[in-house]
Amino acid sequence: MPRVTPLRIDARDPASQARAGVLTTAHGEVRTPAFVPLATKATVKGLLPQEVKDLGYDIVLGNTFHLFLDPGDERIAGFGGLHRFMGWDGPIVTDSGGFQVFSMGHGTVADEIKGRNTHSDRNGKVLGIEEEGVRFRSYLDGSEKFMGPETSMEIQANLHSDLALVFDECTPFNVDREYTARSTERTHRWLERCLTWHDHNGPRDQLVYGIVQGGVYEDLRVESTEHIAASRAPGVAIGGSLGENKPQMYEVVGWSTAALDKHAPDKPRHLLGIGDVDDLITGVGLGVDTFDCAMPTRLGRHGVALIPDPDKRWRVDLTAGRFKDDDAPIMDGCPCPACAVGLSRGYVRYLVHARELTGMRLLTIHNLAFVSRLMADLRGAIYAGTLPQVQAALRAGAAPGTVLAPA
Repeated sequence: MPRVTPLRIDARDPASQARAGVLTTAHGEVRTPAFVPLATKATVKGLLPQEVKDLGYDIVLGNTFHLFLDPGDERIAGFGGLHRFMGWDGPIVTDSGGFQVFSMGHGTVADEIKGRNTHSDRNGKVLGIEEEGVRFRSYLDGSEKFMGPETSMEIQANLHSDLALVFDECTPFNVDREYTARSTERTHRWLERCLTWHDHNGPRDQLVYGIVQGGVYEDLRVESTEHIAASRAPGVAIGGSLGENKPQMYEVVGWSTAALDKHAPDKPRHLLGIGDVDDLITGVGLGVDTFDCAMPTRLGRHGVALIPDPDKRWRVDLTAGRFKDDDAPIMDGCPCPACAVGLSRGYVRYLVHARELTGMRLLTIHNLAFVSRLMADLRGAIYAGTLPQVQAALRAGAAPGTVLAPA
């Protein structure tokens, strides 16, 4: 794997840990800080690759776990890799599959906090967690599967993504420090196995990111961050359980980015699975370079539009009956392709309520455009030296794209 850091840092914010620059990959450059839309099953749902690019995105994320189960990584390799298979010629990051595998056993943090039962055959089932890897039952057909460090790296090699994440044990939230420590240590052992496999078998142009674990325990988080920073992985991802609320999450992420500032200041940093509007504004200030999250596309498919209203978590649910006769656009003054055609909230509400794909597609476009402008504002503010002012304006409800010229 490449030994030279792929990130060029062009500007730093003197008032925070934020930095802006360019991440270089085999399939092009990524302007950072950046949001990464999910192409979970080799597609950003409802959109063509060129449309995603036209919205301002440089990179997308494919899901190793789902692509392994269907259509299969070897079949995708037969098409020439994931880029050719899905028609996206820009950078692609693939996750390790660890989060999905362990979620079948533990559920998500939200599931744990809310006490939801996720242990059903419909969701798949973990059969055994061992040092070698994890045996599980496929949620598609019930067949037994195995995934371990070498398996994950081989799948990602077949996908031939630009950025590959190592296989990690995604520690559940409601566990004690001793369990978290053991889990984190296994993740570190798996890191070495992933890197060794990739050294001998992986694509030479594929960058590998190690993953920080450690739960919500500061000493474990810092220790894990230092371990990943000292490894030969060119990049660092921050994963695992980050807490039960936003202040705790920002604190936990801050432990890692502070340690990275000290021990690996030039390595790129990715925050896994986090991307609400307030998370992006704060995360950039904490020094995160890239984020991925299902938020904008998932909300769009469920009839929710992003708007500049922090009191309502930057969102409005257009499935509500009060929008049946609303002749206003999705968002006043929005320049996105979905709003530019002049369709009303009432019409979009009707489409979504009727489960018409056009409605879900319009809101997906709108939401991704909203986040793209938000990231452009934050990037541009770092270069301009005005990040605190821009963050304050966005948190106060300024519309993305109106506070600073895009970078």
